[in-house]
Amino acid sequence: MVFSGWPDAVDEIVGGDQAVMLATVTPAGGAVLTPVTNFAVRDRDAGTVTVNSAAGGWKKLERIRRNPRVALAFHTREHGYSDRPEYVLVQGTATLSEPVADYPETLGENWERFDGPRATGPVWDRWLRVYYTRVLIEVAVERVIVWPDLACRGVPQVHGADLPAGPPPPQAPPGKGTGPRVDHVKAARKAAGLPDVLLGWAGADGFPMAVPVRIAGHDEGGVLLDPPAGLVPAGGRRAGLTAHSFTRHVIGQDQHVHTGWLEAGPQVRYAPHTRLSYRMPPSRLVYRAGVGLAMRIALRRAERAGVQVL
Repeated sequence: MVFSGWPDAVDEIVGGDQAVMLATVTPAGGAVLTPVTNFAVRDRDAGTVTVNSAAGGWKKLERIRRNPRVALAFHTREHGYSDRPEYVLVQGTATLSEPVADYPETLGENWERFDGPRATGPVWDRWLRVYYTRVLIEVAVERVIVWPDLACRGVPQVHGADLPAGPPPPQAPPGKGTGPRVDHVKAARKAAGLPDVLLGWAGADGFPMAVPVRIAGHDEGGVLLDPPAGLVPAGGRRAGLTAHSFTRHVIGQDQHVHTGWLEAGPQVRYAPHTRLSYRMPPSRLVYRAGVGLAMRIALRRAERAGVQVL
């Protein structure tokens, strides 16, 4: 069932948040949570919400090609254009476009509203060509879950398809074991110092879930989490944990993206298995230079992996 339309309050958030969290499902049934800039592209009548990825973000795009069930978490009003209190989780099926050259030109004023003034001139045009080449991720919405506040407290309203009747069953543990494979003490410390920490997993119907959590410390088994009451399913499963912060127009960034193993019982514990982290100062010059370099490195890695990006 494709959901058509959503309330005005939800539309204000979808059209106003600066950054959203894109949740995708891994081949092993886990989740990866990746922050993306929101450009307020949506069609309430058609029931679609569209975000985009630089063409160099090929790993994220490959996950969507393999499993198009995704979620978008509208989890923070920081530097956005709405002060509404709700947490909004949009779940649906994604379709990827072919790479769109000079995508900012198609957005008009919305590009600068959310990403700031474009860099122009022969040097920047060449350096940022790949960054400005974007793949659209159009999500045909199946369900919109709206909690009363950003901490996901209280009873949510559900628009569209009903929620699954029960939680997803526990998953078989990975062959290499469930314990931490990267420095989880450092991961806990870094995440605790950032304003937004989200936990994600694959729900019973295959759509990703993503909810805010608080870092409650660590022990020898992993990072201890304090999630919203009743939302994290019991048992063990593959899951994603992402902590981040950003400045206006997402120029300054501090990102820590993990995949790993979640164990939920009396204590909720997360053992990170992978880590992707980086930090950018709030400098437009550094940002432009950095994303141009990052896209070139990503394209070379895609080539080595035999993935056609452009």
